[in-house]
Amino acid sequence: MFTKILIANRGEIACRVAATAARLAIKTVAVYSDADATAKHVAACDEAIYLGGSAPKDSYLRWEKIIEAALATGAQAIHPGYGFLSENEEFATACAAAGLVFIGPPAQAIKAMGLKAESKQLMEKAGVRLVPGYHGAGQDPVMLQTEADRIGYPVLIKASAGGGGKGMRVVESSEGFAAALASCKREAINSFGDDAVLIEKYVQRPRHIEIQVFGDTQGNYVYLFERDCSVQRRHQKVLEEAPAPGMTPEMRQQMGEAAVAAARAVNYVGAGTVEFIVEQKPDGSMQFFFMEMNTRLQVEHPVTEAITGLDLVEWQLRVASGEPLPLRQDQLRIQGHAIEARICAENPDNNFLPATGTLHVYGLPPHTTFERAPHGVRVDSGVREGDTISPFYDSMVAKLIVHGATREEALARMDAALAHTHIVGLATNVQFLRHVVTSSSFATANLDTGLIPREAAALFHQEKVGLPLAAAALVAHTLTREQTAAAAPDAHGWQDPWAQRDGWKSHGPSTRAFSVEFQGTPHAVLLTTLHGAGAPTRQLQVGEVTAPLRYASAANGALDVGLGAQRALVNLYQKGDVAHVFTAQGATQIIAIDALAHAGDAHGEVGRLTAPMPGKVVSFAVKAGDKVKKGQALAVMDAMKMEHTIAAPADGTVAELLFAPGDQVTDGVELLRMEVAA
Repeated sequence: MFTKILIANRGEIACRVAATAARLAIKTVAVYSDADATAKHVAACDEAIYLGGSAPKDSYLRWEKIIEAALATGAQAIHPGYGFLSENEEFATACAAAGLVFIGPPAQAIKAMGLKAESKQLMEKAGVRLVPGYHGAGQDPVMLQTEADRIGYPVLIKASAGGGGKGMRVVESSEGFAAALASCKREAINSFGDDAVLIEKYVQRPRHIEIQVFGDTQGNYVYLFERDCSVQRRHQKVLEEAPAPGMTPEMRQQMGEAAVAAARAVNYVGAGTVEFIVEQKPDGSMQFFFMEMNTRLQVEHPVTEAITGLDLVEWQLRVASGEPLPLRQDQLRIQGHAIEARICAENPDNNFLPATGTLHVYGLPPHTTFERAPHGVRVDSGVREGDTISPFYDSMVAKLIVHGATREEALARMDAALAHTHIVGLATNVQFLRHVVTSSSFATANLDTGLIPREAAALFHQEKVGLPLAAAALVAHTLTREQTAAAAPDAHGWQDPWAQRDGWKSHGPSTRAFSVEFQGTPHAVLLTTLHGAGAPTRQLQVGEVTAPLRYASAANGALDVGLGAQRALVNLYQKGDVAHVFTAQGATQIIAIDALAHAGDAHGEVGRLTAPMPGKVVSFAVKAGDKVKKGQALAVMDAMKMEHTIAAPADGTVAELLFAPGDQVTDGVELLRMEVAA
């Protein structure tokens, strides 16, 4: 076994690898960029080496510097994690040439499976079923459109060197093909340095089911069962689970053996995943087609660990050091059910727009970082409270993994764990994930890659916490904070009775007005307090609701808030004038308006079009003087490895373009001006 390894990655996967290495008494070396100088993964390792600038091309993709760092620190092997250099055959070859072990498959296996088109040709020769499509080397746009027309729409354009949904588009008609192809190629060259694509028939109601495989240097292979990754947005996975609902033992064996055959065909070593598209037929049967092989550890590997009780990173380290696989196929068993949710910095209600910012509050449910015992909650995270989510890397904040005896138990545990995940400082998909988990389709395992658009009415723009409860929570929090401050003695131990802010009057009720904003609309909230012989009684008026208000401190900083017949445990975090409210029912925000502070505020200039996030201007679809219609594409930005289209908010005329393609821009900067039609 190795005594020291270098982890050529960042974030949660670097922390994950470091945790297993520490358990096995293996020393670890971290690498980091400017943006990650104080990152969690740096602190998790025994040593750390600086690579360069924040952009991946200036740091995590500089494999020459990574190899130099490994040799300088005495590391014997390099674990690439996933993403970055994990599927780079040149890097794997260079590691071997430098006398370092690449903790992954041989370079020739990466090459054989790394390009989607070539891997499909290899699988076709091996007799594995493929989705009808074009997997050739020709990349002439006219020829590709001809192939798409031949296959029949809808078709799927996919970057041949791609993954993670980047460089991928569904095209519904011949008319939209050229624009989609150009966008795919731009995204592919930016993400992978290769703009080659393949074209496939888009299977209706497909499921995405993948098989975890492992091979060793002695020629032994096993499959560690399947994961269902059908719930996706923008072709990127949102929820993954194991085992796949509805999977029969016969089909599991067929898919497992097909996956092992694919691994054998390229003399695979280490952890890999063979992905299949599964067509659901009207009679309830399923047919699977080879899609691709990922020659690395997958983001969703923890669900496989949960149902097998195994540490896949430990398996990687043992196999890479020359040991045989720890178990045979007949020794592997499925235990219970596991689900993983990817918590991302993004706004689902705004087309999943990535978000950046500081984690002012990062509250997680009770959990472990690596759960071996069944029926647990696990969090894999590469950030801490106070850290910043930057625009340089992907938007994933953490992975939340739950395990239960049954799928129903795992579902309930996932919803409860998400309810106890409190993040303040930037937009996240936590509430959206709760909506997905509790949706009819997911709860009943009616799964396919179209689940999110099919359930859109129940998933987006859902407000589970209404104005009355949000206002009651804000008022209760304000009163509690004021009472705590007033009760605090001064330096001499004196408590000033006139400092009390409970609205006490010698006779009659007292009334206090609060101004709030909820979902963009201002509201007046009136609190009436009646003092008597006992504790004061309070009445709250919010819009059409007038009801008694009760509150008391509860565990973990929560408030037990009651408004009439409604009662909830509330965690409220105030950042400036915005109060972030978290309850078991859901979460929301309510703004406490300070009339003096907001006096004279100016509204945004009509016709201003700003960058929704830091990134690069890819192109403008208009020029000064062009007349545009509401919803028409005006510009394309690239941020967090994805392209985002800026559309016209109304009919009008483009007045001025303020940047050029290729320019880097900051969040909120004005990109172009337009005059809105009267």
